[in-house]
Amino acid sequence: MSTRKYTQFINGRFEGEAASYVDRTSPASGELVAQFASGEVADMDRAVAAARKAFDHGPWPQMSGMQRAEVLNKFANLVERNFDKLVRIEVEEVGKPIRFAKGDIGGCVGLIRYAASLAMQMSGTTYTNLGANKTALLMREPVGVVALITPWNFPALILMQKVPFALAAGCAVVVKPSEFTSGSAFELAALATEAGVPDGVFNVVSGKGSVIGQSLTEHSDVDFISFTGSTRIGQTVIEASAKNIVKTSLELGGKSANIVFADADLDAAVDGALMGVFFNNGECCVSGSRLFVQSSIADDFVRRVSERAALLKVGNPFDDDTDIGAMIDSKHLSKVMSLVDSGRTEGAKLLTGGNVVENGAGNFVQPTIFDHVTPEMTIFQEEIFGPVLSVTRFDTLDEVIELANNSIYGLSNYVWSKNIDTVMTISRRLKSGWVQANTIIDGAPQLPLTGVKGSGFGYEMGQAGFEEFTQIKTLFLHTGAREPVFAK
Repeated sequence: MSTRKYTQFINGRFEGEAASYVDRTSPASGELVAQFASGEVADMDRAVAAARKAFDHGPWPQMSGMQRAEVLNKFANLVERNFDKLVRIEVEEVGKPIRFAKGDIGGCVGLIRYAASLAMQMSGTTYTNLGANKTALLMREPVGVVALITPWNFPALILMQKVPFALAAGCAVVVKPSEFTSGSAFELAALATEAGVPDGVFNVVSGKGSVIGQSLTEHSDVDFISFTGSTRIGQTVIEASAKNIVKTSLELGGKSANIVFADADLDAAVDGALMGVFFNNGECCVSGSRLFVQSSIADDFVRRVSERAALLKVGNPFDDDTDIGAMIDSKHLSKVMSLVDSGRTEGAKLLTGGNVVENGAGNFVQPTIFDHVTPEMTIFQEEIFGPVLSVTRFDTLDEVIELANNSIYGLSNYVWSKNIDTVMTISRRLKSGWVQANTIIDGAPQLPLTGVKGSGFGYEMGQAGFEEFTQIKTLFLHTGAREPVFAK
């Protein structure tokens, strides 16, 4: 396995040797897989200056929507052409199973192509009924220089939930990827430039969040901040954005409810329970980590889920048969295990798992399920971000709505029922930005994702996500003679 080395990507090119680098070892094998330039404030200043120049004086914002769409579609073609390389990077740096990494990169292509279609549809509104001599034009314009901060669990996919939409609108971007998983951001920026995105429009600076993330969110030449990550860091982003009163969009943590009613397709719901918490190693903000099962079916349903979970394969993420890969690093592994320990000590019933998998140098956790979890328990309330499922039983619709909404988070929730009345009633009363019925962690580029409460605000993907990167300017026109307000 060769080690990849990246310097900062600013103004359309990789810079020369950096003063220092961040080493990235594979969380599955412990091998050194990549080195990322360890950025300083001066690096971020250069990147923002390049983006500012590209937006204020470059051709990208002035190009037609059709021209930007053509470039974005070329970008999608190059991502497809480099599919295997990008998949390998995701597996090496994140430790996720290769079959899920393939889904991520395929999803990136779809996001770019959808954003390209929006570039061609960007439009304003005309009001012609304001009076005999009055017309108003609401013109939609790109918001400007955009700061994009992305997490380590879906490095390429979440980046592509932001960048193509910003570029489609005509913005210039500066990306701060996670210092754990920066490789795909550098590769994608280079591919976008190869596709024809002008120099300075897509910049990437790697390094510590406390240094370059802070300088980016506080920068006076940034017009909009889009952040995906923890609720704790999201709070610091809000504080930083207040310095220059900058528009901000935040997609933060979650503690999703996965609700199974007795009338559901139980075979599908069992698979959904597994998918909801073990997909992407459980390192997923929309993970269905709280499973609520109606009491009349609970014993049998939970038994089936536990038996299936015990059969899941944990290990080498490059193995096509692997279901659960490695935790992102040893520190995160310790956090996950401390929460597992809290489940034991606070009285939840451990059904399966609960231990670290001794597998060489990797950070592996057994798929873990706790039953009889109550709202006061830590594992009911805190985001674990690992392959740990908490099961709670319920009897009535009103009861489970109260249980599901008992969280500081409000990102996503899932419902399994064949009764349309149940689905529609509960979807209206659940306090989350996203509800899915009879499926889980599903979706399409056309569908926006947003949160409420501690899960943030603003939109990603869909028309709403595209419009986050725009602003409306109102032009009010008066034609013909105008009545004077003050007497002559």
